[in-house]
Amino acid sequence: MTVRVLLADDQPLLRAGFRMVLDAQPGIAVVGEAGDGAAAARMAGELAPDVVLMDVRMPGVDGIEATRRIVASGSPARVLILTTFDLDEYAFAGLRAGASGFLLKDVPPEQLTGAIRAVAAGDAVVAPRVTRQLLDRFAGQLPEGGSAAPATAPEAIEPRLAELTAREREVLLELAAGRTNAEIAERLVLSEATVKTHVGRVLGKLGLRDRVQAVILAYRLGLVRP
Repeated sequence: MTVRVLLADDQPLLRAGFRMVLDAQPGIAVVGEAGDGAAAARMAGELAPDVVLMDVRMPGVDGIEATRRIVASGSPARVLILTTFDLDEYAFAGLRAGASGFLLKDVPPEQLTGAIRAVAAGDAVVAPRVTRQLLDRFAGQLPEGGSAAPATAPEAIEPRLAELTAREREVLLELAAGRTNAEIAERLVLSEATVKTHVGRVLGKLGLRDRVQAVILAYRLGLVRP
């Protein structure tokens, strides 16, 4: 299947560079370009891309608000935030808005295309350890319960948490610790295939798009603390 990509960046030269790289790759097609967040949100609905490469700093509607609009619309498109710095607060805000990860603008071409394919397949592209760093640094911006145990039981805040089996809850905590599937498999003495199955069930039961959202939820509920 061809992965359909929408480029959103206010700099035409950067969009041209990304298009040149992506158009040269088999199985990836750039279906549109947007110069601001409002256009990106609109075109995500019109063009039905699989992945949106979203710059955060754009005039008018920025990439964060555009991401919120795309996610709120129910679009299946997954958003990759483009940022200049690996621990940019805008990248964190993008994850909070529903993005499936973030990339640096100077990402090597092979990592860019690999990330796009991974996200289109339902995975997140933020390296687990980087996710942990990001959340630790900006834990103070999380809703109440992100940096201290909530006053009420986590299940009272998120009732779907009660649907998880004991093993699935263990996997959720391992995800929140920023561990890869291989690391989780080693710690829980499971195969990677089994871990992947458990991760999928955790996301499905909690209504989450990807493992990044699972990490954020675990912090919000106070299941883990920075």
